[in-house]
Amino acid sequence: MRQALSGLARRGVGTALAALFALWTGAVMAETLPDAMVSAYKNSGLLDQQRALLRAEDENVAVAVSGLRPMLNYSASVNAQRSANSPSSPTTPALSDSLSASLQLTASMLLYDFGATKTRIAIARENVMMARDSLVGAEQNVLLNAVNAYLDVISANENVALQANSVRLITQELRAARDRFEVGEITQTDVSLAEARLAAARSAEAAAQGSLMVAREAYKAAVGHYPGAVAPPPAPPRIPNTVEAAKAQARERHPDIKAAQRSVKVAEMAIELARKDMLPTLSANASATATANSRTVYNPTVTSKGTNGTLSAGVSLSGPIYTGGRLSALYRQARAQAEASRAALLLATQGIDQAVGNAWAQLSIATASLQATDRQIRASRVALRGAREEAELGARTTLDVLNAEQELLDALASQIQARSDQYAAIYGLLSAMGLLTADHLGLGIRTYDPEAYYNAVQGAPTRVVSPQGEKLDHILEVLGKQ
Repeated sequence: MRQALSGLARRGVGTALAALFALWTGAVMAETLPDAMVSAYKNSGLLDQQRALLRAEDENVAVAVSGLRPMLNYSASVNAQRSANSPSSPTTPALSDSLSASLQLTASMLLYDFGATKTRIAIARENVMMARDSLVGAEQNVLLNAVNAYLDVISANENVALQANSVRLITQELRAARDRFEVGEITQTDVSLAEARLAAARSAEAAAQGSLMVAREAYKAAVGHYPGAVAPPPAPPRIPNTVEAAKAQARERHPDIKAAQRSVKVAEMAIELARKDMLPTLSANASATATANSRTVYNPTVTSKGTNGTLSAGVSLSGPIYTGGRLSALYRQARAQAEASRAALLLATQGIDQAVGNAWAQLSIATASLQATDRQIRASRVALRGAREEAELGARTTLDVLNAEQELLDALASQIQARSDQYAAIYGLLSAMGLLTADHLGLGIRTYDPEAYYNAVQGAPTRVVSPQGEKLDHILEVLGKQ
């Protein structure tokens, strides 16, 4: 007997340790919100697209820089010709062949254009900065989608568990109602009400499971894989104490406002460029040409060969005199676009202010709702306990108990939604402020460096000539692995 008790004790301890290990392993292996955001950052096709567009914009700087450098071109041609004369001309050979080949090298270089090319370079650089701001905006969207998908999965899981528990409770209530009906304490109406409520609970459970399936698909689209076990969200990031402070930070840091500011700057430089395009351009050019000729005359056969070469160099001044009003129209168009850009900046600022205000209001609503649902749950539990006790004494009906259970269920569901809304509002506020980035959140990953490729190509390297150009393939490989 003592040995049996000892064996049971050992098995009991072993079972308890196994249960604790399982709980600990589940907590360790559960995916956290930072894990989901890191995965979304690494697997986002949208970010890959925006990075490639940014690199394409970087190349526009190289294109603009090339306008200040000499241009070398070549051309080669070979021509063969056979001519035949009428036999009625005895003094002229009847047949002759000629072959000529030429090679030409030309060089040209801009000497002075009143700074138009330098303005194009400055515009290209500002466009690069705008593309970087667009990349930050895309990063915010990717991370916010990951946060919302994560919270939706947690809420869906909690709702499934809540509805399953409701089915279990109503099943017990139905069983108790049938027992009481058998002894004549209640009528068939009470049993039917319990049966109807159980059917509704099973329908709600099926709907909750369907919502979980939808949430899992959205999670895969946002994060890159289906969710396994997910941990409760951590403490949310800090936010400003007032909505005015949040709006001030948003005006300073939001990528949409930065991009709109740069758009205004580009538009103003475009006005200057349109004016400079009306001015003349001074350039230098040089060329070297070598030609070789061979001619063979038959009857009698005579062959002659010759070569010659020419060198030329000069300076040219060119500029528009009359273009049918095209340049003036382009200048007026640039001024109108600058006005539109300034208006777009105002609209972007207003839109960000509104987004911050909306996020702040949603956070306030969710916080107040969460506090109210906490009180509602406590009161509903007390009411349910009282209804059950009173039902046992005959002072309450089965319907009263079912209604009390439904009120508690609704309160718990509202709490789940309010908690999810509160987290979503916090991260939505960070996004509206322009702070929902991997660097600001401290996700602990190596983020994409937009300057790596730009620094390699801004000097317009040539792959064959410049050693710097040989490094571009390696940089692209590194960027692709990040």
